[in-house]
Amino acid sequence: METTETARTDDAYLQHRRLNRGAAGWVLLAGLGVAYVISGDFAGWNLGLAQGGWGGLLIAFILMGVMYTCMVFGLAELSSTLPTAGAGYAFARRALGPLGGFATGVAVLIEYAVAPAAIATFIGGYIEALGLFGLTNSWPVYLGTYIVFVGIHLRGVGEALKLMFAITAVATAALFAAAVGLAPKFDAARLFDIVPDGSAGSSAFLPMGVGGVLAALVYGIWFFLAVEGVPLAAEETANPKKDMPRGIIVSVLILVAFGALMLVLVPGAAGSQAMSTSDNPLPEALRIAYGGNTFLADFINYAGLAGLVASFFSIIYAYSRQLFALSRAGYLPRWMSLTGKRRTPYWALIVPGTIGFLLAAITQDGALLINIAVFGATVSYVLLNLSHIVLRRKEPLLERGYRTPGGVVTTSIALVLSAVAVVATFVVDVFAASITAVIFAAFLLYYWFYSRHRIVAGAPEEEFAQLARAEAELKA
Repeated sequence: METTETARTDDAYLQHRRLNRGAAGWVLLAGLGVAYVISGDFAGWNLGLAQGGWGGLLIAFILMGVMYTCMVFGLAELSSTLPTAGAGYAFARRALGPLGGFATGVAVLIEYAVAPAAIATFIGGYIEALGLFGLTNSWPVYLGTYIVFVGIHLRGVGEALKLMFAITAVATAALFAAAVGLAPKFDAARLFDIVPDGSAGSSAFLPMGVGGVLAALVYGIWFFLAVEGVPLAAEETANPKKDMPRGIIVSVLILVAFGALMLVLVPGAAGSQAMSTSDNPLPEALRIAYGGNTFLADFINYAGLAGLVASFFSIIYAYSRQLFALSRAGYLPRWMSLTGKRRTPYWALIVPGTIGFLLAAITQDGALLINIAVFGATVSYVLLNLSHIVLRRKEPLLERGYRTPGGVVTTSIALVLSAVAVVATFVVDVFAASITAVIFAAFLLYYWFYSRHRIVAGAPEEEFAQLARAEAELKA
């Protein structure tokens, strides 16, 4: 049996590790879910055109849309049942035990620590496209972005979420404006202007063949990546049993609609070939479609920065809460879960932010960073969907504030698709995926040889697990 440390689980320990309860209702949660992902509509997804052509990316978008929708229904149930800041880690901890919980938390942490770095590279691309500051190297943009938005989060969650909501509203308006501007220039023939490469099954629809569909899955995910982070706000939510399901389901439906519009209209107006390598596809598509610069293109370029900032800003929130929960429970060094007077976990904001900046500045490669983030994400999705299935089987009578339509069938579909997506990360970049897998394995070794002997019994996620164990023993 694993050793659990209880000596430091008194009020003094948890007093310095508390979040601000009641800061968000379901509307803010839905805004948070959209904010996590909206940058994916402005840049990143289009790189999938180079992997699978428009047809391959379309199939990838549909498959990943189904995966996320099915998974979100499962997460809505889990988050209404176990509302803690640990979210995915807490769900897997209850269903799969401490090792499964830690593995899920680390996979989520890899995703959320690296995704802002990828977004930072796209922010740099949008700023360079505007010719601002005369920059020829974007690392100062990366540094400034991290300093400003980590700093805002240090001010407090209420202020951060409200500012994030306002930024997301601007970005949403920009997507609508882009759709209106591109629609008159749409020509279906432009979707298929990538020349087939002669691989198995290649055609105008699938220029890279069937294999291109698998490679495009990584970028199909970019349309939705991080929406699963909404439950990380559970401890700062007014009524998590009702607000969590509403917020996360509404957000994923909005994201499906926006993703479909961008996937069709951007390459349909400017051509898939031109868009397949762009760092700022929306304003560039408008400039190509209208034969030069326009007021709308400049507006979308500036507003596109708001979309990128919204996701960057909100995923910072997500990684800090995941790291906070893992640290508070003793899985990672405890000093990372300390909170200040404003109830913000300052080390959990600063440490991953520093790592993310270094990754962006050293690699300056958005596609590489996307693949690393997606690897962490898809591993966590496998474990999250499995957690829903196991918890339904193991604890059928557990009180649930919401029940997933279709039950385990729904999350089983998501489980299979997420496992396929893990494989896709190796197809796109076997080196990046392998290095990330090694880092993930190193975290598991850290747990096995060190932190599993130092778990804090009083942490909320551990208390949930202890209650479940006690109830099982009483029934035995």
